[in-house]
Amino acid sequence: MLTTFEQVIAATRQEPVRTVAVAVAEKESVLESVRDAVAANIARPLLFGCGAEIEAKAAKVGLDLSTAEIHDEADDLKAAASAVLAVREGRADILMKGHIHTDDFLRAILDKEKGLRTGSIMSHVFILETTARGKFTFVTDGAMNIAPDLVTKADIIMNAVYLANVFGLECPAVGILAAVELVDPKMPATLDAAALATMETRGQFPNCTVDGPFALDNAVDELAAQVKGIKSEIGGKCDILVCPDIESGNILAKSFAFLAGGNVAGVLVGALAPVVLTSRADSAQAKLYSIATAALMVNMTRSARLKIGKIHF
Repeated sequence: MLTTFEQVIAATRQEPVRTVAVAVAEKESVLESVRDAVAANIARPLLFGCGAEIEAKAAKVGLDLSTAEIHDEADDLKAAASAVLAVREGRADILMKGHIHTDDFLRAILDKEKGLRTGSIMSHVFILETTARGKFTFVTDGAMNIAPDLVTKADIIMNAVYLANVFGLECPAVGILAAVELVDPKMPATLDAAALATMETRGQFPNCTVDGPFALDNAVDELAAQVKGIKSEIGGKCDILVCPDIESGNILAKSFAFLAGGNVAGVLVGALAPVVLTSRADSAQAKLYSIATAALMVNMTRSARLKIGKIHF
């Protein structure tokens, strides 16, 4: 089981060097992460954006462009569409968000004719290097699905479980978060959590254990779970935290990075290929960790399926 990002980078050395298509690459932190990924023999870059700016910023950060291809496109939307097309056509293994708004980046991915849709729900996962816990903590969904309903949350769980499997977790513990750990009809998040937990007891979620509602403290801290009398085999031990909505997921992950100084990565799961999706304000290090995570995702196959749908009702 991988427990640190240094281990993730080391694991990529057992994989082929992956080609990464970077949409709107003309930002120093983006090119720094590409430089470091090239130096670690993780990635071969295809850089989409303003060619002159890419060349200038690459020289500034010490990125040797002899290992890269530059596709000159000054318009951000067109650069994103071209990067997506490179992945769709098999010229790149991984798509990476550069210095572009997330909604514009996602628009290219979700294009019905030229995007990276697979028919499955796409969702974002933040990976937090929670060293105090001695393992990674996966937070979802803080960047794509705004207000997921019950069925969407079920799909989000399976996407996160798939990613946890890539990190070596065979049966991750999935905690459904709310503000409280009790079911309250006035708080819809607790009702969804209770329903998802019941689905798990009915065998609808393969390869994981799901329970909730949990407040954050009793999802990640065993003593807090004991003090609050949580009777759950995964109380305080959750590997995956499923947030009620995009705001709570985004705030949780960014508070870890920007207030606590924790190491994070961010990827999109469920697309035709792995997608590196980080904030424009994220550090070059966070972007590098995200590239390494995506590199491990390239050839992973998914066999487990969520048991839900009209045929099961």
